[in-house]
Amino acid sequence: MKAVHFAVAVLSAALCASCAQQPKPVESSQTSTAVPAVAGDGANAKSVRVDGIHKTRFIELFLAHRDPKTGSLIAECYNSMFTAEGIPASRDTAPQQNVERLDFDRMKREYNVLGASLNGPKLWLPNWTEIESGVERDFGGVKAAWVARLNMGQTTGGVSESTPYVPKTIARKSGLGWNKGTTVLLLDDADGNTWIMKGFQIGLHPKWTYDEFMAAGQSQFKQLPPGWKVRIKTLEADLIERPEGGVATIMPDEFFNVYDKTGPGMSNYKP
Repeated sequence: MKAVHFAVAVLSAALCASCAQQPKPVESSQTSTAVPAVAGDGANAKSVRVDGIHKTRFIELFLAHRDPKTGSLIAECYNSMFTAEGIPASRDTAPQQNVERLDFDRMKREYNVLGASLNGPKLWLPNWTEIESGVERDFGGVKAAWVARLNMGQTTGGVSESTPYVPKTIARKSGLGWNKGTTVLLLDDADGNTWIMKGFQIGLHPKWTYDEFMAAGQSQFKQLPPGWKVRIKTLEADLIERPEGGVATIMPDEFFNVYDKTGPGMSNYKP
């Protein structure tokens, strides 16, 4: 089973548009000492490939519980893009009205977990992905499949805690690909690394569209560290990300968009 390694809750950076836009994590003691059934949702995960998903709208849901072996807080992650139904013609796997109706108190009770948290809604920016997909569940009208496990240590802050422009590592066996000719947003850091935006944050109350954000370029960014810059680039060749050793490095920006590190050990080239 995959374990997503974050010091606190890294995907939040990738995921929530702002804490004010997201439902706060629902937390309390588990209703029993029994290990929740969702703890096994990734046990028999199988690798799947999904193509044609550039700009697909999705959410991720996190169900937090204690690891019965270590006592640490972990969260099962479910993604609405990787269900048996596939990608609809609308490219919207998490309709707004369905997301707004999500009942996190009910999720906590139904699955006997400590907390339930939302990631997104977001746009998925790679053109294709290969990922391990496990048990599919229906969260009150939004279907989502297990795709990862988040290590949260002893924190109880849910997935709404992260620091912009601070890299984190994530254990994953997935592959991602951007096709030649795809326009991407890149961040070049002061150490010479290049980061590619993987997930664009829409949030429950959007401030701008993806096209508007891209058109604004670096003028949109107010908290970039010294020496960092933004580039908009049309890829001249396919960009394929397959992290060596199954560990990727990701990073959020100030808008809760998420980026993956490119270059040696991460992707076939640095754009």
